[in-house]
Amino acid sequence: MRADFHMHTFFSPDCLTSPERLIKRCLTVGLGCIAVTDHNTIAGAVAVKRLAPFPVIIAEEIKSTAGEITGLFLNEDIPPGLSPLETLERIKDQGGLVSIPHPFDGVRSSVIKPEALDAILPFSDMIEVFNARNTFKGANQKARDLAKLHNLLPTAVSDSHHVFELGRTYTDLPEFDGTPEGFRLALKDAVLIERQATPWVHFLSSYAKLYKRVSNAFNK
Repeated sequence: MRADFHMHTFFSPDCLTSPERLIKRCLTVGLGCIAVTDHNTIAGAVAVKRLAPFPVIIAEEIKSTAGEITGLFLNEDIPPGLSPLETLERIKDQGGLVSIPHPFDGVRSSVIKPEALDAILPFSDMIEVFNARNTFKGANQKARDLAKLHNLLPTAVSDSHHVFELGRTYTDLPEFDGTPEGFRLALKDAVLIERQATPWVHFLSSYAKLYKRVSNAFNK
């Protein structure tokens, strides 16, 4: 089945996509399993899971003190601002899996710092070897090399902040039993479908941030 393990809803500050629109687009493009990874909250994932007719993994893209780390199969929010190792510990305490998002993207300031990456690698499960929003191809290749070196499960993700990004890049994997371990086993037989997004998608994220700031200012 087609799956995508990194996407956002309007519960993230840089996205305007509602859970309803996200689900409709997933059905249109044939995504059969997704992980919703809003920034520093599982609220979007919970909302999508409540409505979706397909499997939804509760996840969160967490801003640690040294950059972003993604937790999948979560039950509750993990707060931002913790150290990378403490963030990992919180994910593992929930029985979750650790994914390293866009580790070598030189454009995004939220990328995990090299020293923190070295510290968390032994405890990580997955790494995004293809993030469609990475501006430069070399960033994805470095992640692919790192996955091989450290035997991490590779994924291809859209990192969607707008519905039109969904369905182009995805991970094609066998159906699994819904558990983290079943998910890990399925990923070993996955095929990655990789199509780079246009650089203009980053302007959409900036627009979403600005729109929300202006709206909040007027609503005060």
